[in-house]
Amino acid sequence: MRFPRSSGLLLHPTSLAGGHGIGDLGPAAYDFLAFLARSGQSLWQVLPIGPTGYGDSPYQTFSAFAGNPLLLSLDKLAADGLLERREIDSEPRPEGDVEFEEVLAHKGPLLRKAAKAFQQGGAMEVKASWLEDFALFMALKEAHGMRPWPDWPAELRDRDPEALARARRELADEIAVHKALQSLFFDQWTALREACHKSNVRLMGDIPIYAAGDSSDVWAQRDYWQIRADGNPEFMAGVPPDYFSATGQLWGNPIYRWDFHAHDGYSWWVERFRGTFELFDLVRIDHFRGFQAYWQVPWGETTAMRGEWVPGPGAELFEGVEMKLGELPVLAENLGVITPEVEAIRHRFGYPGMAVLQFAFGNDPQAPDFKPHNYPREVVAYTGTHDNDTTAGWWTSAGAGDSTRTANEVAAERAFALEYLDADGTEIQWSFIRALMASVADTVIFPVQDVLGLGSEARMNTPATLGRNWKWRMKPGALTPAHAERLRKLGATYDRLTGTR
Repeated sequence: MRFPRSSGLLLHPTSLAGGHGIGDLGPAAYDFLAFLARSGQSLWQVLPIGPTGYGDSPYQTFSAFAGNPLLLSLDKLAADGLLERREIDSEPRPEGDVEFEEVLAHKGPLLRKAAKAFQQGGAMEVKASWLEDFALFMALKEAHGMRPWPDWPAELRDRDPEALARARRELADEIAVHKALQSLFFDQWTALREACHKSNVRLMGDIPIYAAGDSSDVWAQRDYWQIRADGNPEFMAGVPPDYFSATGQLWGNPIYRWDFHAHDGYSWWVERFRGTFELFDLVRIDHFRGFQAYWQVPWGETTAMRGEWVPGPGAELFEGVEMKLGELPVLAENLGVITPEVEAIRHRFGYPGMAVLQFAFGNDPQAPDFKPHNYPREVVAYTGTHDNDTTAGWWTSAGAGDSTRTANEVAAERAFALEYLDADGTEIQWSFIRALMASVADTVIFPVQDVLGLGSEARMNTPATLGRNWKWRMKPGALTPAHAERLRKLGATYDRLTGTR
């Protein structure tokens, strides 16, 4: 599949300025959209937008289908008459990084109040097969102090019909609130997407390969995953040691029962793709190589080092999805330990792969593929992704954050980068941006942090770590007309403005 020649920016909505301690779908989102249009960008890429759970990660959500209520704009809820303006104005509007617990503490009650007002108005709610289980799941989590579902009483953990019926009666009000919040989320998201289309901006979403173990999906449809009798996984997902971590990445998600998915015609995946494309114009598939073979680690391990590769569903899954939904505008995240078999599946379906310029100058086995002079046209090229350091941070650190590299190796990598880019190291991020703009890659995308020239303090995620991940937020007014003009000039020079080829 060929995407039109274009460029875009990567910015998760939580990282938007404004809002009440967290970026949201309100005025700041529309301001950012206006910036995209002024700067000639025709893509806005985001991370998964589901309700976050463990570690506040958008890749560990309570549902593979639901939206995150924390992204709801209180200002828009007030404008719709669901909250009073004085309530909004009295709430804190802290700048700086997102502190999720604090945001939930002050924003949660207002969202609940708006949801109840929405119900009283008799407004339509989301009609989706996943919603009943999700709303019940969230109500039960709240009733049990947000503990993971394997820690609930056995009759609820194991979905005893009588226990569930009793819970639906006792928690009816809370269940209704969660349904209303989902309706409000999809209303605000749909309005933003329509505004994007009017500005000739396409939205790119993200499908994580795995579902979170503590999710309504796994709790409600346990047969799709390898789950023990106590609710914990038989095996955990992750990846072996790579350029992100010397001990690998142990994500902890349960492993699919691919035989069950195949027998079921991959219906869960069909609905997952269908739901995602109701929200986005194109989609990045996270950890694409895991569909050909995945790394599984026994339950109880503390790192991903003691695992094994196991064959995945391969092309059969995507055949099943395309049989139901047709050809899809999909980007395959083919980073990490990539084999010819993985690439064969990607090429068979015409899914563009990824190239990350930060990995082009060192000793990574994929480094040759990440050099712009080797790009095929259909690749989607990045200065860095949400898992990388910012480009300015990478330049001043030990090289992609890898502490195992020697000073000589780092110096050689930097020297080669300068030679390759014909740069002097001043504003290295703009040397990266220009190199990608000039490349033959149909699509190039830059994290907003690189446009702003921010250092490691603005990094979104450091794989295989917990702590300050997912918290970065842009300061109000950070993106200026000068940034827009600089991007637009590069887009015009290299034929990436909307409508050019």
